Amino acid sequence: MHYVTAKGILSAQNGMNLYRGCTHGCIYCDSRSTCYQMNHDFEDIEVKVNAVDLLEQTLKNKRKKCMIGTGSMCDPYMHVEEELLHTRKCLELIERYGFGVAIQTKSARILHDLDILKRINEKTKVVVQMTLTTYDEDLCRKVEPNVSTTKERAEVLNIMRDNGIPTVVWMSPILPFINDTEENIRGILNYCKEAKVWGIICFGMGLTLREGNREYFYKKLDEQFPRLKWEYQRVYGNEYEVSSPNNAKLMRMAKKFCQENGIVFDVEKCFEYMHLFEEKETFEQMRLF
Repeated sequence: MHYVTAKGILSAQNGMNLYRGCTHGCIYCDSRSTCYQMNHDFEDIEVKVNAVDLLEQTLKNKRKKCMIGTGSMCDPYMHVEEELLHTRKCLELIERYGFGVAIQTKSARILHDLDILKRINEKTKVVVQMTLTTYDEDLCRKVEPNVSTTKERAEVLNIMRDNGIPTVVWMSPILPFINDTEENIRGILNYCKEAKVWGIICFGMGLTLREGNREYFYKKLDEQFPRLKWEYQRVYGNEYEVSSPNNAKLMRMAKKFCQENGIVFDVEKCFEYMHLFEEKETFEQMRLF
């Protein structure tokens, strides 16, 4: 872990990343790609030491309330969060200044902040996004070794459901020849049904590979799935978009399942929902009048 002083905290789309790098060890992580110009070891977490102060100043000066997003490039609930509490402090500011939040994670540590998330959701809107890729717990430990298991993440979704906090699941990436099976997808979908998730984001059954994350992915294939790297190289070469041979069948199955269970299975609609800011007190007042 090392510290830097950041110049800004929110992107043009009101997204923020409090850390850079990750210790989850997911074998497919796109954030390892060299195009992101990370000049330190990926596991050496870069901490934006002034992130909380920057966010407060930014929220003070914003003329219009909006949803604040976090977790797209690095998980806000890595192990360092237990010590630093950057995410919690930022959530406290989001609550104080009346903004909403869409937060993405793979960690059950988000439950440490359930109290704040509930308070924000009472006034505006919280959307908790959870990545689920691998239903089988043993396989999950190979693909996503240092993070909450799929079962633990599914339980987080159930707890959010019980507290009235809407959830969206990222069913991505799905790795060809590893977890691109009907059994795996149906297991994830059943978790989503039980948790009554609002929507599922799935760009297709497959993953993306580019310089940086491709090399790491192939290294991990050699360690966890011997000889599978050669199959990837034979079928896909150096393609960026790596689509499962089962893509069409699995996508049809997932779409039908979601239609039957009232789950939104449309990427654009999910993003629109997560970016839509709502003030619940205002809506309640309008209803009364």
